[in-house]
Order: sequence, then structure tokens, then C-alpha cells
Amino acid sequence: MGVAHVCQGIALSGRTAARRPARGFLLAIAVLAGLAPRSASAHDQSFSHADVEWARDRIDVALTVHRDDAASVLGTVSPEALMDRGVLNENAGRLAEILAARFRLQGDGNDLALRFQAAEARLREHAVSLSFRTDRFDRPVCQLTVEFGLFPAITDHETFLKVTQGRRLALQDVLTTDHARAEIYSDGPAGALAVFLTFLRAGTHHIFIGPDHILFIVGLLLLGGGVGRVLKVATAFTFAHSITLAVAALGWFTAPGWLVEPLIALSIVYVGVENVRSRPGRRDWRTRAAFCFGLVHGFGFASVLHEVGLPRHAIGWSLLAFNLGVELGQAGIVVVVTPLVAALRKYWPRVAPRAIATCSWAIIAAGTFWFMERVIEPALRLGSRL
Repeated sequence: MGVAHVCQGIALSGRTAARRPARGFLLAIAVLAGLAPRSASAHDQSFSHADVEWARDRIDVALTVHRDDAASVLGTVSPEALMDRGVLNENAGRLAEILAARFRLQGDGNDLALRFQAAEARLREHAVSLSFRTDRFDRPVCQLTVEFGLFPAITDHETFLKVTQGRRLALQDVLTTDHARAEIYSDGPAGALAVFLTFLRAGTHHIFIGPDHILFIVGLLLLGGGVGRVLKVATAFTFAHSITLAVAALGWFTAPGWLVEPLIALSIVYVGVENVRSRPGRRDWRTRAAFCFGLVHGFGFASVLHEVGLPRHAIGWSLLAFNLGVELGQAGIVVVVTPLVAALRKYWPRVAPRAIATCSWAIIAAGTFWFMERVIEPALRLGSRL
């Protein structure tokens, strides 16, 4: 029953109250009685709480789940029955085994087994709380990974995660099916080193799995040049994307992906076209293009950092390491492509122009394809929804 209908019913009862007071009173009682049970028993949003206490030699986890979700997992007991201590104790072991298998905890890349400790019924919250503890560590854990998956059949389930390390709040996050993983780093030198190595690998990995970034760099190198010229182009690109990467990662300004990704594709097309148009004696355009489009590519790199998540206590280290990782990947491309172009021009001077033109046209084709894919396909999907 909608609010307007309820209000209309109350207004009508008010006009007839003088003649039928008992009927109006009974109607109001019936409406309230009908609404009250639904409000009290409503469980529209599936949620759970995971409180993780990270000590030097072990980790304690408290998982609190709604009784409806717990009962659905067990399948043999009603939600209300789980609030009884005896019934809960009978089913706690099986419930703990199921949830421990779905709440994945890793320390420095190694799976950590959760040992069930105790179960408690929380009557006011209509929930069940289970406590777990890991085995003692041989050495302190520097990187902790938590992976969501308590109730995979419930697509809108949310897990409210809180990780504490001593008195320090290391992380507060909400894990969902779309954001199912969280990584936390310890404080101190060991944690800083773990942050640095993790983001260094992430930056290098991102360069080599991103064909658009690779083609852009390759396109800038096809015209060759001396060591000084190549370093100038590479430095311009590095300086530019470092600016926007830091700006976006720190949350000062973020460019939307629907704009950044097509612009990255257009940057590839532009480089290919300029290579085809290039003639001997023409002013070198690459440093300017590397800087301007480097600003755009920096926003693309930042999207990866948003997915990974920056540790709050080591933002500087993570930014520096990711940027260095990108530079290592970029340097690897330069080291491979530059000598090949130089050898081609030196030993096959007649073939070199045609080979460079062919590569440039291939770059143009790839950039055009990515641009259409990133603009036209989302527009078609949006049109189909409308």
C-alpha cells in the first residue's frame, strides 16, 4: 500500500469519524498491525561484518553474518532457531567450516588457515558471530590479502571489512562481488618494502599487458634519432604521465574513463599519422606529442592504481614504485625498439622507409579500432538500454 493511499484512507475516515468512530479506529489498528511485522522482519540487504585483528604472531577474525544468511547456508535450521544457544552450538562447527572456506586470507601470498574458536548469537542484531584464529607465524606478515566470497549466490551481499594492527586502523572497506579483494600492508620498514615491490611489479606488468601504451611508445620511436633525441622524447612522456598519475591517484582530479580511453586510442592514431607524414628536414614533433599525450596516458595508469588501492600509510612509496615500474617497462621497450630501428636504417636504407610506413599504418589501424570500440560500442549499449 502506497503512502498516498494510506493518507487518502485516513482523510476519508476523518470525514466519517463522527458517524463511524469505531470503524475508523479499527481501520487504523489494522493498517499498523499489517505494517509492523514486515518492518521488524525485513532483511532486504544481505550483509556481514569481518573484523580482523592483525598481531605480530597471529591473526584473529570475527565474522558476523545475518541469521537469515546463516540459515540459508546451513539449509537445515530456521533463522529464529539459530538465536537459541543450544541450536547454534550444534550447527556452529558446520557453519564455521563453510564460511572459513569462503573467507580467503593470505599472508605474504600464502594461504592462512582459519581455526574456529567460538560462536555467539547476537539477538539485537539478528545475527550470528563466529570467531577464528590463525596458527602462529614463524615470522611477521608484511602483506595481508582478504578475498570476499561468503555468500556467492547472493549478488548484492556486502561485507564490511575492518582491519586493525595494534592501535592502528589499517583499513576500512566494503567488499562486494565487484570489489572482492583488499590488500593491506604492515607498518614499519618491512611493510614499506612490501608496498614498494608490489607496486613496482604492478607498474611494469601494466605496461606489458597494455598494447595501447606499447604501440604509442613504439610509434614515437619509429622515426629513430640519436640517443639524445630518444631520451628527450622518453623523458617528456615520463614527466607528463607522472604528473597526471600523481594528481589522479591522490584524488585531486580524476578524468573519467569514458573520456581517457578514447583519447589514448586517438593518441596512437595521431602518432601513426605523423610518422606517415614525416619528411626529412621536417621539425621533430615527437617531444611535444609525447608530453601532451603523456598527460592523458597518466590518467589511464591511475585507473590501475584505483583498482589496486593505495595504502594510506605508504602513499608516497606506492606512487613512486608504480611509476618506476612503468618506467622500467617503458625502458624495456626503448631498449628493444631503438636498436632495431637503427639497424634497419643502417643496413637496409632502401627498405627502412617502407617498413616504417607499414608499421605506422598498422598503428593507425589499431588505434582506430580501439577508438571505435571504446566509443561506438558503449554508445550502442546505452542506446539499447534506452
